[in-house]
Amino acid sequence: MGQVFNFETINEYNDFNNHETLHPLVSIIDFNKAKPRTGSRMNFELYCIFLKDVKCGDLKYGRNYYDYQEGTLVFVSPGQTIDVENKVDYYQPAGHGLVFHPDLIRGTTLAKTISDYNFFSYNTSEALHLSEKEKQLVFDCFAKIETELKQSIDKHSKKLIASNIELFLNYCERFYDRQFITRDTTNKGIVEKFEELLNSYFSSDKPNILGLPSVAYYAGELNLSPNYFGDLIKKETGKSAQEYIQNKIIDTAKNKIFDSTKTINEVAYELGFKYPQHFTRFFKQHVGSTPNEYRILN
Repeated sequence: MGQVFNFETINEYNDFNNHETLHPLVSIIDFNKAKPRTGSRMNFELYCIFLKDVKCGDLKYGRNYYDYQEGTLVFVSPGQTIDVENKVDYYQPAGHGLVFHPDLIRGTTLAKTISDYNFFSYNTSEALHLSEKEKQLVFDCFAKIETELKQSIDKHSKKLIASNIELFLNYCERFYDRQFITRDTTNKGIVEKFEELLNSYFSSDKPNILGLPSVAYYAGELNLSPNYFGDLIKKETGKSAQEYIQNKIIDTAKNKIFDSTKTINEVAYELGFKYPQHFTRFFKQHVGSTPNEYRILN
């Protein structure tokens, strides 16, 4: 394993990239100024958005690899670790980045909404691929932030910088919506695979072993992060992944209830419910009648 770096402050990351610190809590990085480096592991306690212009080894988050090419945006949130692998020779980094400390946005509107930007927890195959027009918008946002960094810090600085970061993140949301559309064929394949996995789950003994299926379970089966998977399913079907799973549970339950040789308790256990009363409550909430009432009515 190569070197391990821990970045807890903006100044530490600026030093690593041969950069002047203009503000203690935020920086616009020009990676062309950095010294040549080899692959390494980097632990971040910062928010980072990277737009790299050069292939710099395989970018790994957790056990998975980013769908990482030139001209892609990658998002990192505090507590994440990024590995740059398969790059043993020295290379010159190229590209740009926005890095900011969580303290920068405390007390701002962005602090209340930062968790809504799900792409900070996307991982494998989920980097944002930009068009040339979109890249220019990114550079424009970075330039506005950098201009503010070069001003003398005053009472307006924090609000203006945070507002510009929020504007940039809102553009990123738009870009991701576009990517969901332009990758429609791939996305539909994921929805079809999700449906197949749901069907096979309830036709196997997995409910008895694992219990009720979760969004995280299917995201893992498809090598996607739960947030990316959930956003994709929502955009493709109009339903959340959780709603999609719940509808499948109800459909499967209705079919099993029609089998009069099975008790309602047996149906509940076969579906993965730990307690039959939880199944009864769940069924009535979604259907409007209890499983027994539904069996009698039908």
